Amino acid sequence: MRPLRRSEIVDLERYEPLRDAYRDAVIAHKRARRMAVGESVTLVFEDRETLRFQVQEMLRVERIAEPEKIQQELDVYNELMPGERELSATLFIELTEPGRIRAELDRLIGIDEHVALVLGDGTAADVISARFDPKQMEEDRLSAVQYIRFALDASQAKRLADPSVPACVRIAHPAYERSAAIPSDVRASLAAGLEGEPESLLPEPAGTATAPAERVLFRTPRVVARTATPPCAPGHVVVEPAGSATSFFDAEPALLGELIEAARRVARDATGACRIHIDAGADPLRVHVYPRETA
Repeated sequence: MRPLRRSEIVDLERYEPLRDAYRDAVIAHKRARRMAVGESVTLVFEDRETLRFQVQEMLRVERIAEPEKIQQELDVYNELMPGERELSATLFIELTEPGRIRAELDRLIGIDEHVALVLGDGTAADVISARFDPKQMEEDRLSAVQYIRFALDASQAKRLADPSVPACVRIAHPAYERSAAIPSDVRASLAAGLEGEPESLLPEPAGTATAPAERVLFRTPRVVARTATPPCAPGHVVVEPAGSATSFFDAEPALLGELIEAARRVARDATGACRIHIDAGADPLRVHVYPRETA
């Protein structure tokens, strides 16, 4: 699935009247992407809509409105986005006795080697081991929330989509041996996600004017300057490579120079002083120009 982009995130003021309807839609959507594996483990399979909702809620709680900070949140959640023929899930270890939580988690150390998606029966089964996020793993400590992925090939994706083929999630840890068939609604949602992106669940803001269309201000063989859609502020302009996407760290020095020169040209043409922000952490690379009085 494509990473979430800034243009798909609604600002705080517009989000508030949409939130109740959006939350209800996402809760219903996640209901068909959640399954229990035994009494203590739950998986929630992520996609663009579950992750977009988490971004919107984080921005709301933290009152984040600055473009660079919004991009930082997008970068964090985009790391959980499933890739091509991939399932991405948040694994929750749900323990209810406060005095026993650490001891129970310690018993489950090593669970990252014992979680698998199983398609089929017996010797004909495909066993797809979960890949845990290595940044979360410690040798002597386990977090109650883990991020995992199952990478499928084309044949395995077809088997998942075929309801006649048994499908389950299996945990074979010595301290927690459980297996659960993937519910039919969850399986249908996962198969649909492997075929394409989910439809947007975020309602259109009522009574708002249509966003202005993107306009190219100028173009060179390697650089294009365009109005931002949606803009983070009036006069917001984006300067980016005109060819294939590249990151700040991979860009040639000559291309970086052309981007900066184009940003200077935009700033010279604007009324008043401007602020220039290089989105170094984003891929593709973009340079944002904001008129100072609206920044």
